[in-house]
Amino acid sequence: MKKLIWLGCLSYLIIGVAHVVGGSILEQLIAHYGLTYKDGGQWIMNQFLGFLVGVLLAPSITAKVGKRSAVLIAMGVLTLSEAAYSLLLPWGWMLAIAPLAGLGFGMTEAVVGAMIIDMAKNGKASAMSRLETFFGVGALLIPIAAAYLIQRSIWQVSFPILAAMSGITFVLWLTMSFGEVDDQLGYMPQRSEGDAKLAQDQTGRKVGAADASFFFGYPRKALPFLLLSALFFMIYVGMEMSFSNYLPSILIVRSDMGESSAAAALSLFWGAMVLGRLFAGVLADRMGYAKYLLIATAGASVIFVLIALMGGLSWMLALVALSGLFFSGIFGIALVYANELIPGMTERTTSLLVAFGGLGGAIFPRVTGWFMDRFDVQSTLWYVSGLVAGMLILLVAMLIMGRKQRKAISI
Repeated sequence: MKKLIWLGCLSYLIIGVAHVVGGSILEQLIAHYGLTYKDGGQWIMNQFLGFLVGVLLAPSITAKVGKRSAVLIAMGVLTLSEAAYSLLLPWGWMLAIAPLAGLGFGMTEAVVGAMIIDMAKNGKASAMSRLETFFGVGALLIPIAAAYLIQRSIWQVSFPILAAMSGITFVLWLTMSFGEVDDQLGYMPQRSEGDAKLAQDQTGRKVGAADASFFFGYPRKALPFLLLSALFFMIYVGMEMSFSNYLPSILIVRSDMGESSAAAALSLFWGAMVLGRLFAGVLADRMGYAKYLLIATAGASVIFVLIALMGGLSWMLALVALSGLFFSGIFGIALVYANELIPGMTERTTSLLVAFGGLGGAIFPRVTGWFMDRFDVQSTLWYVSGLVAGMLILLVAMLIMGRKQRKAISI
């Protein structure tokens, strides 16, 4: 199992790189093709659409070919897409390849995340936090590597580097043995997830078909909790992407920082995220998922109110670092918590929640950009603070419904 978790960590590092590499060299790509920012945005949007498709298709593909084969398909598509990017084909081809690249890393994220949550018997939160840590490492390191390549005027090498990393990971998934869990990674033809003339949850209670397959296989009583969880993920990812994408601009306008210093502040945020993820899983396993999520989200709400109120640069940087620490474990722990309360639906639930997160990551940064253009930075900070407060309200409702859901699955 340890080998499986570590290969999952490597896969998440690849995903982190794939998420950020396009933005890291977007300026150079636009200059190379003689494009506008709108064209570059279309390329990023095409990747996002592919990401959503990959995440939503993951459960069906896993049910048909097995977990290992699903990861191989996803990694293979990502490797070929990044290799095609490396050729710097005509722009129309780049736009056509973008959805395939997004499908590759979106499907990998959903399948590997669900696999670890489903198969880790003890310390699920620690295992998921380890994956998220490596995602953060990839997202943190690729801008640094891209900056070095840009200085050397070889920015286009970013694509073949990612293709090589993805290809090596593909070979490892193809050839490695994971001992006693190998059989669980292969195709299991018994029945697909949620398909139940007779389903059985983690407590051993058997559930009839009318109860088990009301809505895409979900029990009727689980739907309110599932909806709240999906909205929570949508707002969380949207808020995180809004804050991280516009943080340099906020610092430049509000504190008169130079562009390079503002970019370094973004590294401070992601570095704190990575540091926090090293401990988030252990803390959540010890204190309980619900208590951890409540403390982390409430703490983040306080931090963002202080960010909106404080004007000094030193205070701002300290609060940015603290926000990264509070946010560090929320995504992974919330994913484990939701799956714990909807047993037997790990792949479908993980894919659905990650997809809603991706939807928020596309919608909210656009709204934040509109705020930045229409109003001032202070108003934008209050808007982001409002998102975090809304996330806290959603979490409280989610935890209340979670108690009812826990009672329902224990009956």
